[in-house]
Amino acid sequence: MAAPPEVRDVRDVYGRRYRVGEDARELTGHSRRWQLWAAWACMVAISPLQYSFGSAALGLGSDRGWGAAQTLWLLALFVACQALVAVPAAWAQRVRRTSPTQSVVAGGVLAAIGLVTLAHVHSYAVVVIGYALLGGIGAGLVYAACITTSARWFPERRTATIGFVTGGFAVGAVPSIVLLTVLDHSLVFDLTAAVAVVVVLIAGGLLKDPPRHWWPADLDAQAWAIDRKLNRSIPHNAPAVRQYRPGEAMRTGALPLMWLLLAISTALSLFGIAFVASFAIETGHGTAAAAAAAGMLAAVNGLGRSSAGHLSDRFGRRRVLAAVLMIEGFAQVGLVLSGASWVFAVCAMFAGLGGGAFYAIMANLVLEFFGENSLVQNQAILYSAKAAGGLIGIGVAASIISVAGYRPLFLVAGLLGVLTALSVRLLKQPGRPALPVRPQLGRPVSGE
Repeated sequence: MAAPPEVRDVRDVYGRRYRVGEDARELTGHSRRWQLWAAWACMVAISPLQYSFGSAALGLGSDRGWGAAQTLWLLALFVACQALVAVPAAWAQRVRRTSPTQSVVAGGVLAAIGLVTLAHVHSYAVVVIGYALLGGIGAGLVYAACITTSARWFPERRTATIGFVTGGFAVGAVPSIVLLTVLDHSLVFDLTAAVAVVVVLIAGGLLKDPPRHWWPADLDAQAWAIDRKLNRSIPHNAPAVRQYRPGEAMRTGALPLMWLLLAISTALSLFGIAFVASFAIETGHGTAAAAAAAGMLAAVNGLGRSSAGHLSDRFGRRRVLAAVLMIEGFAQVGLVLSGASWVFAVCAMFAGLGGGAFYAIMANLVLEFFGENSLVQNQAILYSAKAAGGLIGIGVAASIISVAGYRPLFLVAGLLGVLTALSVRLLKQPGRPALPVRPQLGRPVSGE
C-alpha cells in the first residue's frame, strides 16, 4: 500500500503560506481542471437570470402591464440581492459552515424558481419576491461558491481563473438571448430553469474545496514567488506589503477608492446589459440587430475576462484595468454615434469586452493590496459595490430614460467610463514607496 503523501507547510520570502504535497487527484479523485469546468458550467446555467433579462424586458412589460422603468427595476433589485448575498455566502464557505456543493445546489434551485416566476407570474410583487429576491439570492450563492472554489484550486493563476469562471455567467446567456427572438419568453425561461437544475445537480456535486493554503505539488512555491520565468506577473504586480484587516484597509483610502471605481464600472456595465437591446429597437435597428448586439455583448463580456486576466499578469493589473474601462467608455459613445446596424453590434461587442474584464482584475487587486489573511472580508466590501452599481446603472437609469431618452445617458455613460479609466492611476498599493515595481522585486533566479 502506498504511503500517504508528505504534507509540508512552506513560506516564501514574503511570508505567504503554502500547503504542499497533496495532489488534486488524491483529494477529489480527479484533476483540478474538473473543479474549474464544473464551476464554469454552474455559472453558465444561471446566466440567463441576468444577461437575458434585457432582451426579455422588451416583451415582459407590455405583456403584463408594467412600464419599462418598472420592469427594469426588477433586474436592479436582482443584481443588488445577488451582490449582497455573495458576501455572507463566501464567508460561510471560508469557515467551512457550508460546502460548495450545498451552496451551488441550493442556489441553482432558487435560480430556477426565479426563472419560472419570471416566465409565468403576472403579479409584480410576486415577481419581485420570486425573481429579484429568491433568484438573486440563488445567483449569489452559486457565484460566490464557484469563484471561491475555483480560485482555491488555481492559486497560481487566480486572475485568469476568476475571469474564466465569471465569464460563464455572461457567455452562457447567448443561447437564451437568441431563443428569445424566435420563441415565447415563457418557454425559454422554463427551458433555462430546467437546464439550471440539471447542471447544478451534476456539476455542483463535483465541487470540493481544497485544504486552506493548498498549492499544486508540481510547482515550487518558493521559486514561483520570486522567479519571473515561472511567474510572469512578478514585474508588474507586487505582493501586499503586509496583511490588512478590513478596518485598516479602509483607512488606507485604497479600498474606498477601489469600491467607488467598481461601483461606477459596474453601473456602466449593467447599464449596457440592460438597455442595449431596447436602445437598438429605439434607434430603428430592428429586432435582429437588437438580439445580435445583446448576444455579442454577453459573449464578449464572458470570453474577454480570462484574456484580460492573462494580460494583467503580463502588463500589470492597473494598466489593463484602465485600458478595458477606456474601451467600455468609448464603446458606449460609439453606440450613440453608430449609423449602420453592424457598427452598432460591433460597439456593443466592445462594450461587453470592457464591461466584464474589470471584475477579475479588481478581485485580484484586493489580494495584492491587502494580503490574504482577510481576503474574503476585504473582497466582500469591494463586491458590495455591485449592489450600488446595479441600483444606479439599471433602476435609476431606467427612470431617467423614461424622461430624457437613451442618447444622453449613453453619452454620459461613455464619459464616466473614460473618467473612471483615468482615475485608476490614483490607485496606489498601501505601504509601498512610489518607486518602479521591478527594482523592488529583486532579480530572476533561473538564469534570466
